[in-house]
Amino acid sequence: MGQRSGPAQRTRAGTLSKGRNHKPATRLASAGRRSDWTGPVVNPPVWRASTHLYDNSADLAAGRANADGQFYYGRRGSPTQWALADALTSLEPGAAGTVLYPSGVSAIAGALLSVLKAGDVLLITDNAYEPSRTMARALLADLGIETRFFDPLDLAGFPSRFCERTRAVLLESPGSLTMEVCDIPALAAIARAHGAVSLLDNTWASPLGFAALEHGCDASIMSLTKHVGGHSDVMMGSVSTGAALYQILRVKAQALGLVVSPDDAALVLRGLRTMGVRLDRASASALTIARWLRDQRQVAQVLCPMLEGSPGHELWQRDFIGGCGLFSFVLQDHTPDQRARFIDALQLFGIGFSWGGFESLAIPFDPARVRSVTTWPPDQLGVRLSIGLEDPDDLIADLARALAVMGA
Repeated sequence: MGQRSGPAQRTRAGTLSKGRNHKPATRLASAGRRSDWTGPVVNPPVWRASTHLYDNSADLAAGRANADGQFYYGRRGSPTQWALADALTSLEPGAAGTVLYPSGVSAIAGALLSVLKAGDVLLITDNAYEPSRTMARALLADLGIETRFFDPLDLAGFPSRFCERTRAVLLESPGSLTMEVCDIPALAAIARAHGAVSLLDNTWASPLGFAALEHGCDASIMSLTKHVGGHSDVMMGSVSTGAALYQILRVKAQALGLVVSPDDAALVLRGLRTMGVRLDRASASALTIARWLRDQRQVAQVLCPMLEGSPGHELWQRDFIGGCGLFSFVLQDHTPDQRARFIDALQLFGIGFSWGGFESLAIPFDPARVRSVTTWPPDQLGVRLSIGLEDPDDLIADLARALAVMGA
């Protein structure tokens, strides 16, 4: 099958999908709906095909450009995957393309392997997602890539972390578990001045809450498993970049044989349509719950960048235009057994990793064991909450009952 056009007429959705001047809610509804991918229906069909056929020998000999929209072989995608990548690109201001990966961790690995080689040095924020740290130790080190961790809040000391071999910086803001907000534009500018690529894990805010490339980052990484998928039923990741880096990422992903299922792409694309309203609801509920927790005697500190007076709130106000339902809090003078009793008493919060789905989750955390250059007092027992779409009053009642059980 050669590259064939869709219906002769262009649908209004096909026209809208190109309009980056539209506001995010409009782009969420229309992005990736080019008429040559959807035909006369609303959503791109699910194209399940490992083999793409050519019209004839001349068509085969002519070859196909290595770009989305060009049928070649199933590993390079089909309209289902192309529509999702196109939609994500349109949501990230300044992006020229998006590469899809089988998971968020795969997206981080794909991005790092695209910009690093043996002998290079990678700088990673010390409060990064734990699998990112594991990747540095278990994968990159075996390839001859050295990783050095840095304090993301030590802006003055950041330039001294660079050497002539530093090629990339992996940022995450807010930080995993402990929610520190760093000065991303300043850190990215310093990285660029030293000839290093800056990559941001932007899963917490998404491009709806923080425009990574516009703030100086070279790549915006997301776990689509979280907010974009939104229904806890699919795993996927993405990296959106400018034109030059996009081509490098794409070729490297193809060399690694990375491809996402068209069925999974369709699920993520469906989740994308409602991401805005879900983020608004989860963010509002999270802020309501964070304010309530701040007033509880069993709580020492609430770590929620959206919360007035919380660490990093000023930088969040300056740089972000949105948030999400993920935040943490620290218990006041309680033991690990008491914390476990609190979590076990919750009825509306599941106990599990991940976040950004429709259901609320809670997990304990102790970041002291996964820090290299910063410290976390081992007696500060943390709980991370992912606020879903339940009624916040019901969630507060559940938390109140569990706090009472904890202290009984």
